[in-house]
Amino acid sequence: MVSIQPTNGLSVDVEDWFQVGAFEHVIERGSWESLADRVERNCDAILEMFADAGVEATFFTLGWVAQRHSSLIRRIAAQGHELASHGWDHARVFRMDRESFAADLDRSRKAIEDASGAAVSGYRAPSFSIDRRTPWAYEVLAEQGFSYSSSVAPISHDHYGWREAPRFAFKPLDWSDLVEIPVTTATFAGRRLAAGGGGFFRVLPYGFSRWAIRQVNRREGRPAIFYFHPWEIDPGQPRVANAPLKSKLRHYTNLDGMAGKLRQLIGDFDWGRMDALAAHEAARAERLAA
Repeated sequence: MVSIQPTNGLSVDVEDWFQVGAFEHVIERGSWESLADRVERNCDAILEMFADAGVEATFFTLGWVAQRHSSLIRRIAAQGHELASHGWDHARVFRMDRESFAADLDRSRKAIEDASGAAVSGYRAPSFSIDRRTPWAYEVLAEQGFSYSSSVAPISHDHYGWREAPRFAFKPLDWSDLVEIPVTTATFAGRRLAAGGGGFFRVLPYGFSRWAIRQVNRREGRPAIFYFHPWEIDPGQPRVANAPLKSKLRHYTNLDGMAGKLRQLIGDFDWGRMDALAAHEAARAERLAA
């Protein structure tokens, strides 16, 4: 294994194939119970992959999933991984108001903690949906005692993005220790490039991700934040025939090669849980402020 410091944050956004943003307009939430449930089998494959590599990660989990798969949630915790919140049912933050967001946080956190027996201190907004429209979201997170969020993609994208946000960890509130840890971007010719995982990782050659993480680690001396979804290692998942062509291309491209690319990535870099990384970033912020 190549040893690169600092340790990077490895994370899984736990949602099933029918809960993704790309299909939100063609698959009704009311139909979820009737669809093929594949999240547990896929998460078990991920747990095996992580165990083989000897790494611990953070599973940002929907409360909807935790409520229905409590045994899976217990297995994740028992194997040393962190459980954090991904909201209740993948509703985007910028489509909520302060009150409904607070209720969503509380409901999802309770479901995950009840299933795992472990405290939840981290949060990732579905589709990185904390942005310039939701300044109140950090206040709600702090009021509920979360220690960190990883909910910002500091890029421009047709589904999400907060281009003006800092690229690396920052404290969004003067009065709270809450830390925001954006998903990783690299820079080239003055432009920010999405480099933190998901569809970008599946579609682009592996060499791009390796170059980007090395840039962040070696040139900038900061940890990279990487994420993926359980359905991304599942080429046998059902196909959504009536989805828009762009959504199909984003969702289904290179599913059959994802597991192998993940194993290579995990072996090429040092990885750890997001809560440990958040504590490191909070201490760093205090040192800089002193």
